[in-house]
Amino acid sequence: MPLHALPAPVPALRSVLTALGSPGVVSEERTPALRSVQGPVSPEAPLPVHVLDQIAPSSARPCTRLAGWRFLLRDGDRHVAAAETVLTSDGWAFSHFLEGPYLASTERALRHAESLTAPFQPRLLSIPELYMLTLWLHGDTAADAASGVPLPTDVLIPLAPAPPGIAADRPHRVADLLPVMTLRLTPAPLLGSPA
Repeated sequence: MPLHALPAPVPALRSVLTALGSPGVVSEERTPALRSVQGPVSPEAPLPVHVLDQIAPSSARPCTRLAGWRFLLRDGDRHVAAAETVLTSDGWAFSHFLEGPYLASTERALRHAESLTAPFQPRLLSIPELYMLTLWLHGDTAADAASGVPLPTDVLIPLAPAPPGIAADRPHRVADLLPVMTLRLTPAPLLGSPA
C-alpha cells in the first residue's frame, strides 16, 4: 500500500534548495558526503518531524508537536545526507545537514512501510527523553502535518541505533511500544536501601 506522504511547506523546501545551491548563504557546514558529491543533489521524501514532549506513565495520550521537516538528499541513485528545517517566528528556515546511521535506517523503515497493507501517513517522531527517533506511521492519512497524536493503532519503527531493549528497524504498534518506552524512563528502585 503506498504511503500517503504529505507535501512539505513550500518555504521549507525553498530553504533547503537555497542551502544546497548557495553554500555561502548558510553558516551550516556541509557533511562529508555532501562535500564529496560531484553533481546536483535533490531533496525528496519530506517527512514532518514531531517531538514527543513527555512520555510519563499516565492515562493521558502522548503529546506531540511539529518541530520541523526532514528531506532525504539524493545524489543519483542513493541518498547521501538529509536536510532539516525548523519553524521560526519568521516561518520555515533551513536548520542543518546531517548524515549517519539514521539516514540508512530511515530508508529501510520507509521501504518496510511501503510493504504494509494498511494505509499510513509517514512522519518522524523524536523522543528526546530516550535519545530515540522513529518512523511514525499515522493511521489518519488525512491529518494535517502539524497536528495529531500517536494513536494506539499507529505503527512506530524505531530507527537504528535504538535504545537498549527496543528493537530497531521493526514495526511496533504504539499500544505495544509506548509501555516499553515508559518503562525505560521509570527509575529503578534502589537495591539495599534501608527501610
